[in-house]
Amino acid sequence: MKSGFFIALAAVILAGNLQAQTVKTGVLVVGSGSNALGAGIQAAKSGVKTIILMTEAGFSPALSSKSIVSGIERDFLKAINNGKQVSAQENTNDLIKLFTDTIKNLTIIKSASWTKFKRSGGGWVVDLTNKSSIKAKVLVDADHSGKLKQALEIEVKAPTWQELDYSNTIYKTSIAAGFEAGSTNVNFLSLYQFLIPERDNYLALNPEQESFSGGQAAGATAAYAAFFDRKTSDSNLKNIQGELINFRLSVMPFSDVNDLDSNWKAMQFMGLSGILKAELVNGTALFHPEKVVAVAEITQPLKDHFYKAQIWFDDNKGKEMTIGSTIDLVCYTGGKSPATTKAQIMKYWKTKFKFSSEFNEKRVINRREFSMLFYSYNNPFNVIVDKTGRITR
Repeated sequence: MKSGFFIALAAVILAGNLQAQTVKTGVLVVGSGSNALGAGIQAAKSGVKTIILMTEAGFSPALSSKSIVSGIERDFLKAINNGKQVSAQENTNDLIKLFTDTIKNLTIIKSASWTKFKRSGGGWVVDLTNKSSIKAKVLVDADHSGKLKQALEIEVKAPTWQELDYSNTIYKTSIAAGFEAGSTNVNFLSLYQFLIPERDNYLALNPEQESFSGGQAAGATAAYAAFFDRKTSDSNLKNIQGELINFRLSVMPFSDVNDLDSNWKAMQFMGLSGILKAELVNGTALFHPEKVVAVAEITQPLKDHFYKAQIWFDDNKGKEMTIGSTIDLVCYTGGKSPATTKAQIMKYWKTKFKFSSEFNEKRVINRREFSMLFYSYNNPFNVIVDKTGRITR
């Protein structure tokens, strides 16, 4: 959500005002790589006061080299290097500063050193060597030096990317997608990889798997807890997924549909529901937006989502879905007026939905059109799933 489920908070606190005082923040990110940048930018854009604390004098981002799965990362790359891979580090940090200076709620403190990290209630306090302190509700460990874990005196298993595999419903808990370093396969990060038992309000990122998208996933999770004053163990999966998608982060790794596509959001939500699955080919996930929708591929997934779908499919035995039968299915499972819904869809076909095709209810529908109609009128994303991705209703 562009306005976010978070409301924008106070203005940026300048690092020069930190001397000899305690500064309160919602999210504290420690690190200087892509994980840290992604987490800090996303948390701030989600409307929570955020500080990135660095022991280094500058950032050392390793950004996407295969395909960009984040609209924010694309904007970031465009701003700092005309959309190209980062190269000259000294130049890059000047450009990063220009980009991050425009982000509300974000403060960056460089070349910092601390004397102690400690728990404070449900949050954290870090004492800096200049006698000032930072008090945060949520701590994001994006430090690749290992200094933070030494200070905390803890050992945790950082989240790792998982390969997309439709034999397991865990992909429905994804909050980021992309490529694991050194892997040729499409991967995703589950929300529940971040939630460390008995370590609430502490999120650790894997220092060996630096990615802007993984950082964003941690940033949105941290911001949710900070804004609503909840523990990270009480994270709401659907709210966090919705926030990230609204900020144009792919949670499903479709290589043939990016966030510049006008129907991208609908295809992300439908893919996340599992109603329309990607074809996994040579390490890529192909959604095939122009491919026709077969009745067989959607029957069981829709039965899982909608009770009335069982009856509808018993009465409709065709091999392929048409535009007309899709409207009928949407109305039947969602309790909507067929005449009113059809008239509205015809009106919106090329305007709101931005389809290039002509409306013809007898024509076989494609996956793009099917996704948009279901997302707009009977969104199957709005179901509860457990930690394994299974629908619990």
